Amino acid sequence: MRSDELRKVAPELDPLLMGMGWTDEDLAKPRVIVESTFGDSHPGSAHLMGLVDKVRDGVRQGGGTPARYFATDICDGMAQGHDGINYSLASRDIIANLIEIHANATPFDGGVFVASCDKGLPANLMAVGRVNIPSIVVTGGVMPAGPGLFTLEQIGTSSARFKRGEIDAETFRCDQHKACPGCGACSFMGTAGTMQVMAEALGLMLPGTALLPGQGDELPRVAEEAGRRVMDLITANLLPRDIVTEKSFENAIMVHAAISGSTNAILHLPAIAHDFGILIDADTFERLNKHAHYILDIRPTGRWPAEYFYYAGGVPAVMEEIRSLLHLDVMTVTGKTLGENLDDVRASDFYEKAAARLAKTGVKREDILRPFDNPIGADGTIAILTGNLAPDGAVVKHSAVPKEMHQAVLRARPFDSEEEAIAAVLRHDIKPGDAVFVRYEGPRGSGMPEMFYTTEAISSDPELAKSIALITDGRFSGASRGPAIGHVSPEAAEGGPIALVEEGDLVEIDIPARVLRLVGIDGVPKSEEAIQEVLSDRRAAWRPHPSRFPSGVLKLFSENATSPMRGGYMD
Repeated sequence: MRSDELRKVAPELDPLLMGMGWTDEDLAKPRVIVESTFGDSHPGSAHLMGLVDKVRDGVRQGGGTPARYFATDICDGMAQGHDGINYSLASRDIIANLIEIHANATPFDGGVFVASCDKGLPANLMAVGRVNIPSIVVTGGVMPAGPGLFTLEQIGTSSARFKRGEIDAETFRCDQHKACPGCGACSFMGTAGTMQVMAEALGLMLPGTALLPGQGDELPRVAEEAGRRVMDLITANLLPRDIVTEKSFENAIMVHAAISGSTNAILHLPAIAHDFGILIDADTFERLNKHAHYILDIRPTGRWPAEYFYYAGGVPAVMEEIRSLLHLDVMTVTGKTLGENLDDVRASDFYEKAAARLAKTGVKREDILRPFDNPIGADGTIAILTGNLAPDGAVVKHSAVPKEMHQAVLRARPFDSEEEAIAAVLRHDIKPGDAVFVRYEGPRGSGMPEMFYTTEAISSDPELAKSIALITDGRFSGASRGPAIGHVSPEAAEGGPIALVEEGDLVEIDIPARVLRLVGIDGVPKSEEAIQEVLSDRRAAWRPHPSRFPSGVLKLFSENATSPMRGGYMD
């Protein structure tokens, strides 16, 4: 055991651990770090201590000694609408760094990593790749929908309607009270739900355990089983980098397309791959999405809350539908291949238990999860756009974009912050045919915050949702819908073309052709050669904005973050 080897060279280890109550028997056993994002930070983490305790029970049952460590995450929802959201993406890297420190500064032979949500879960996955000790991931499941199946992503629309005077304060307050009725990830396929699915799709979770109900007896049972299972991984010396390969990431991207997952996965999967020593880039997403089948009808793109995902069979059911597209020979934490896991799930009572839950809703399985040969869409859900506005690429979830906006030429309305943009939308200064640019919001500009309220203000307006576009070097909430193009690279803070756009420029969006480009100046169409001449003149006159962060974490992040198309991690 690694822990035994380091005990020989660090004589203080034993007495310090005994000072916490460890016995000679504890010291002689394999040592397991049980890392979690537990804290009173949000519903996705507030309940995790109960799962940590169950993991510890399982580790002890398997013959190991567990040690609890904590790297509490923040909530993007609580950070919305103020400068707190600037810390969101940076927190992913800081949490990953802290877990790396926890797992390497003290010797451990294996780890169980417990997290649920937007940045905490990707951070744990990044750390698993870095630390590379036998590991398994447990997630905190999903909260139920509120009365009338109301879910949190609908609050953005409710807020925009309240600000426009379309609903009264009491109605808005009622919506706030019913949006989060319990613990777990928010009940839509936002970033939290998407990354739970991605962790299972990568082979790092027990089959069928992503997005289980956050309350009930399933998750505690899974946590205890994970504690026992990590001891088997230690005995077999099966490491995360033995499990997760390039083919594992390709499987995850195919599942991502099938579920219409959050665009934030285009940030997180490349960053996780980087820490596993694997290159996943925009071309990978574009290649795999071209003929992928989109089959899951879950919010925000679809109709149903995310708690219904498990009722329809969860990740195993999605994988069964797209089985012909997957690499079934990849290894998983069960010690079996993906194909063997799917066969085992089919032979168990997993689908029967899920169906029993579904029967209580009155909804048919096919209403939630379409058959492969009857998809919602057969051309994936994510597109990578390029052109003179985004030489390194931009991301759009085309499955959430009204068909009217898949091909359009619009007038540029540039803003240098989200605050200016949303104010213009709510004042009705934005008109049909406008392209709202929000720039200097990339990783090096402001930490790459979400543009959630701006997208909701647009998508909740029936006229604007089908007649304008939002284009940004920032990113979007996993709850976002509508004509939104993000991650534009290079970003404005680095002098990318998005920084050079001026009022009245003509912008072409062509999602089928994967194009985002300027096609006119001051309302007049121009040739590509003429456009390049204008951009060259503007670039010569452009001056970088002063850094917004003179000190602290955001200074560190903004100075070292990579391009959004590489994952936005600190390099």
